[in-house]
Amino acid sequence: MTLLWRIPARTPQTRIAAWSFALACLATAALALAPAAHAAARSEPGGISSSYSGETVETPSIPVSAAESAVPAVSEPSGIPVPSPSGPTVPGALAVLRGQRAVAPASAPLAVKRVIAAANRIRTTPYVWGGGHLSWTSTGYDCSGAVSFALHGAKLLESPLVSGSFMTWGEPGPGTWITIYANKEHVYMVVAGLRWDTGGDLAGETGPRWHAEPPYPKGFVVRHPVGY
Repeated sequence: MTLLWRIPARTPQTRIAAWSFALACLATAALALAPAAHAAARSEPGGISSSYSGETVETPSIPVSAAESAVPAVSEPSGIPVPSPSGPTVPGALAVLRGQRAVAPASAPLAVKRVIAAANRIRTTPYVWGGGHLSWTSTGYDCSGAVSFALHGAKLLESPLVSGSFMTWGEPGPGTWITIYANKEHVYMVVAGLRWDTGGDLAGETGPRWHAEPPYPKGFVVRHPVGY
């Protein structure tokens, strides 16, 4: 006697179950292959994790001083109005002192006149460590806060920098109108022949002031704003 195996007829329910099982197998296989594909993409040039080939941001390689590095970093401090250099000027290319106020030379570019006007706004404030870093408006300023404030007045600087960061800011060497002297502990600048500095004040005074005395470049890195 011959035995015959009978294959049960496929019903709609069995077909659905078969398709569900097949889809589940495919999904499992895809998950298993995903890490390998990701690793391959990383190893190939232009893969999903390849390095960005656009503009790079320069980071100062010299650490700032301990005192200034402790100043809280602020990427976008509260803004100040751009000062209007509508005051009097003097002939020639050198600024002059009238009392404690600097008078810009008539031939200076507008940006240079605005730097002088901004510095004049804080020329009587006291020295305050960290002043000018949390906010442009402050009861006092330290050396880098005062330099940053003046440059920001002409839109030459977006956010305040600590003194060590000025060692790599702008372009190397002295400028035609503005020259910055920076090291890890102090920064000052000369604008149209006048020194803007928190050092060298008269007895009993502290804070950012204009000085007619020449710069003291020894031990400082010399930089200038691009174009000035």
